Amino acid sequence: MGGPYPREKKIMEKHLLSRIEQLKPRLSKGQKRIARYIEEQYDKAAFMTASRLGETVGVSESTVVRFATEIGYDGYPKLQKAMQEMIRDKLTSVQRIEVTCNRIGSQSVLESVLNQDIDKIRTTLEETSRADFKAAVDAIVGAENIYIFAVRSSSALANFLGYYFDLIFGNVHVVSTTSSTEIYEKLLRIGEKDVMIGISFPRYSKRAVEAMQFASDRRARVVALTDSMISPLVAVANYVLLARSDMASVVDSLVAPLSMINALIVATVLQKKEEVKETFRKLERAWDEYDVYAKTSESGSAGTAGEEA
Repeated sequence: MGGPYPREKKIMEKHLLSRIEQLKPRLSKGQKRIARYIEEQYDKAAFMTASRLGETVGVSESTVVRFATEIGYDGYPKLQKAMQEMIRDKLTSVQRIEVTCNRIGSQSVLESVLNQDIDKIRTTLEETSRADFKAAVDAIVGAENIYIFAVRSSSALANFLGYYFDLIFGNVHVVSTTSSTEIYEKLLRIGEKDVMIGISFPRYSKRAVEAMQFASDRRARVVALTDSMISPLVAVANYVLLARSDMASVVDSLVAPLSMINALIVATVLQKKEEVKETFRKLERAWDEYDVYAKTSESGSAGTAGEEA
């Protein structure tokens, strides 16, 4: 099945390495040193700046940039992206720690991590299809039931999305188990009037792909929230929402995916504005009646109602 996205493959491991091997005879001595390092250590090279890579192999930054152009990339960032795509689902937890240490080095951890997250949001804004986003929102708003599937660290995203969608729609089912039996029990009634939102980032969950395929086979519309067009979720989705995650850090960076989820929530609220306003009016009355939230006194100290609750 296919959504609006073309399914062409991006540069994969064998393509990049074979390209280097094919062009090696015409490379300069310095460029051959870069080529050899990438062939042997591409998992480390993928997260080095051009300057750092040059320093590691003993050549100038400009030589690294020329090498990228020589093997057919439009600058070093494109080559770096190809290397990162190549290893996207291959890094072990130990390798993640090593890469994080190499990447940050002596920099401020706070500045490094926050700046990387800013870059992820910027890239997400550039890469996500506006057409897929709108179509996904329309499908969600028109669905009889909404199923959200995610496991491991992505389950936090599913629960956040599920919390707000449950307030907006009331027909939401969050599935975050890795038990095959339980997955199919929870998805048993999914049908053509329903929507499945599958969420997974490297290392990709096989269970997510299987659950989305199950939903697709029953003609439900399927939305993939993932990081790349090479993600296995893409092949079984009608609509693809790309949100970059930093798979080579000690922890999964879910800042950009959470921003995408925020956008989904806001977009659905705007389509169901009056119904949502009425829902929250009722909630506000209930919250006030039962002292759900602590109130701030005029002096600025918190009231006791919330504490007692």
